[in-house]
Amino acid sequence: MTLGERFNEVLIAARRGEDSAWAEIYHDLAGPILGYLRAQRSPDPDDLLGETMLQVVRDLRRFEGDEAGFRSWVFTIAHRRLLDARRSRGRKPSEARETTLLEASLPSVEGAEPEALAELELDDVLGVLDRITESQREVLLLRLLADMDVAQTAEATGRTPDAVKALSKRGLDRLRTLLGDRAHPDTSSPTEPDGRSHG
Repeated sequence: MTLGERFNEVLIAARRGEDSAWAEIYHDLAGPILGYLRAQRSPDPDDLLGETMLQVVRDLRRFEGDEAGFRSWVFTIAHRRLLDARRSRGRKPSEARETTLLEASLPSVEGAEPEALAELELDDVLGVLDRITESQREVLLLRLLADMDVAQTAEATGRTPDAVKALSKRGLDRLRTLLGDRAHPDTSSPTEPDGRSHG
């Protein structure tokens, strides 16, 4: 969180319409949001970033919370804009079926998942994201780029917390394998034929 103790001051100034406050908010969030949209293979990431920030301007007076909550709120807007863009291009989301399957096979995942996330280097993760499933990528990017917790990620993506935990665990396991393979290219490892079948 880059604004820190100044967050409330900047938020109040933005609500008054002060350009300098909006510039700070944009500078703080535009890069991570654009990175999220690009990593999610958004059809028009720059346009979606603009639409996201316009909605933030329109709805700012309705927001209540701290800087972490604000970041989560803005990323949730970006995520929903991304889903709208995909639907408009005819892509049908399969989250409902996938979530049901996850909950049936792995109803609860506990452990050191936050620590595992913290150990990952974002640049390394971005290099192998195409080799994990779309849902795993979606959840992990929100956790890494937006610093969302399980509950916030669940709310943003329309999943249950258990489904988010399951996707996070399986995505992390797959990333560890992929990053390990990249670090040791001479070591052969089984290829996952279809990431979606692994949740």
